[in-house]
Amino acid sequence: MPLSLRLTILLTAITCAITAGLAAPPTWPQWQGPNRDAISAETGLLRQWPQGGPALLWTATGCGKGYCSLAVTERMIYTAGSLEKQSYVLAFDLSGKLKWKTANGGQWKAEERMPWALSFDGARSTPTVDGETVYHLSDLGTLSAFDAQTGKVRWSLDLPTQFDAVVPGYGYAESVLIDGNHLICTPGGKKGFMVALDKRTGAVLWTNTEVTDRAAYASPILFTDQGIRQLVTLTEAAIIGVAAETGKLLWRYPFTNMRKNNIPTPIYQQGYVFASTGYGGGSVLLKLKVDAGKVSVSKVWANTLLDNIHGGVILRDGYLYGAANDKPAWVCLNFLTGEEVYREKGVGQGSLLYADGMLYCLGERGTMALVPCMPKNYLPVSQFDVPQGGSGLFWAHPVVCGGRLYIRHADKLYAYAISREQ
Repeated sequence: MPLSLRLTILLTAITCAITAGLAAPPTWPQWQGPNRDAISAETGLLRQWPQGGPALLWTATGCGKGYCSLAVTERMIYTAGSLEKQSYVLAFDLSGKLKWKTANGGQWKAEERMPWALSFDGARSTPTVDGETVYHLSDLGTLSAFDAQTGKVRWSLDLPTQFDAVVPGYGYAESVLIDGNHLICTPGGKKGFMVALDKRTGAVLWTNTEVTDRAAYASPILFTDQGIRQLVTLTEAAIIGVAAETGKLLWRYPFTNMRKNNIPTPIYQQGYVFASTGYGGGSVLLKLKVDAGKVSVSKVWANTLLDNIHGGVILRDGYLYGAANDKPAWVCLNFLTGEEVYREKGVGQGSLLYADGMLYCLGERGTMALVPCMPKNYLPVSQFDVPQGGSGLFWAHPVVCGGRLYIRHADKLYAYAISREQ
């Protein structure tokens, strides 16, 4: 074999070995992470924090009012907020420097008949990143696609106008879902309760007009069960399954609470769909059945032990974890039976995510706790109080990505170092 050919083969082998050893940088490209389950695949994280919390790397300001979370890529962080009655999508680099800020529709404001909600204004929907495009649905229904690097608007639609929809009482809160070339969103309109748009242009690909409920505040999930790809979300009155390719309604299960404000993202695992809602609505586990191409669901269990408002529920190793509302506590339930395993006061009502064997529990008053994820008890190993970023509660869900813990509160975004290597 000629020397030049042998050298070429050797260099190719070395290059392939190096490439194989380089893991792709971790990302959190959408609401609740890559799989919409609030579970991070990262490892090598601190098992305990120093007194006062992990090291604060930086604080970014200028986020505006908002309760939405973050999307994080290899280079950028995306969120949204309201500034001077205008909704914006914002992009920061990984050092917390603002790179761009682009308007995206008006700002939701509470009506006079809703005095309790006067402080609830601000962005709700978390941006979704797909390649070099960022998608965001504003609280008043402006859906736009932005260039991820510059913030330039690629296309924009007004969902209430196009689909004859009424803006939900507290504004739109859904974080849109990308499925191949389809962008899935839920206007809740007469001309389209749920719709699929061409993510490149905004053109309508399919609409579902079978569902006559009003839109709620949940974000859809996508999965394949027994050969059928389906989208599952919550309306204000039910859990529904829709065919991903056509938008046809596959099944509907009545499910709501006294305020008709279903919010948490549903969970799918191995033929089961779980959903939770606050204000006495509780939780339900459904079993999917497919017969001759038709899908139906049956109730496995339902109870009010875990009535989650909007902090989210995590399924890990056969157990559900989340914050209850009616009797405030952090709760663990057996996934298949609904049996309560523990109930502890913890940091008060709040949101959570899972990473490297631990639950990151953020109380709505600003206390962050690190709790081993185990179906025995709730025993924080560390906790600290996050600085106030403005007025309002800590409703934005935390994010763990790239060895960092990100916490958004009002106008500020905090980045903490939580990797054992930092």
